[in-house]
Amino acid sequence: MEIKPMIESIVRELVQAMQAEQAKKPKVLYLFCDSTAHEAFTDHFILLKNSGICYDMLFLDGETSSWLGLHKIECAGPGKIIAADEYAPAPLELPLEYDGIVIPEIDVDNAARAAQGLKGTVKAEILFSALVLNKFVLIGDDIPGLKRADRRTLKTLTLPKPYVKLFERYKRELAALGAEFAPQKLLAEAVVHKCGATQRQPGSEVSASGTSLPEAAGGAHSGVANVSTTAAGSAVFEGKLLTAEWVKRQTDTAPDVRKLILGKGTIVSPLAADLLKEKDVAVQYAE
Repeated sequence: MEIKPMIESIVRELVQAMQAEQAKKPKVLYLFCDSTAHEAFTDHFILLKNSGICYDMLFLDGETSSWLGLHKIECAGPGKIIAADEYAPAPLELPLEYDGIVIPEIDVDNAARAAQGLKGTVKAEILFSALVLNKFVLIGDDIPGLKRADRRTLKTLTLPKPYVKLFERYKRELAALGAEFAPQKLLAEAVVHKCGATQRQPGSEVSASGTSLPEAAGGAHSGVANVSTTAAGSAVFEGKLLTAEWVKRQTDTAPDVRKLILGKGTIVSPLAADLLKEKDVAVQYAE
């Protein structure tokens, strides 16, 4: 065999092996407002890498254009597609390649578009596509609702109260469509939980469900959703973020639960609080 065909054959085999290995790992897409917004999420990417989860980052160049690596992606216009890069997918196609979409920060404009099923921006089109395809969508909950560019231009950090109420309504509508909200600092943990990945560390213990529970300062666990049952009618939640999805699952499997004991520092999402009230489940924080 000649050297050149042999090298080509070896390279092809290596590439195929790498692609097969990559295909087995969960993969998520992070949407950032601009090319510097990702700098605060370095720890998130370390956690994802250690948990065997691949990720890509999409940087918005404007409302209708963005960058994925070296490929420029633009929204579709009415009845046409703007081809800025012949190798770049359209925003609607992007979620096909990922298990989930992570949006650390969404604004009132894109939340309104996505909640109403409208398109026209990169975020709105990706959200629409991901929700239609039943891919998980995680959005930062502790966000002002103003774009980073708008905050710089208007020199303000918060929306006025009428807009805050409007923004909260759009968030509830997005949650009803299947999107989930979590504090920005817990988005990576939520991704690990959604992908079913575990990060094994020395000194960590494993719960009955197989979820790794690394010990944090003060003996608290850093898992996203861990539970243990106590006396009849009570349950103990040991995670850091209580979501509406978890509450619904727990109340469906154990409808007799009337009291939920939370660990110190546990964050309860607004939707989870509403659902607990609806299910008549009292909340008590452990000392």
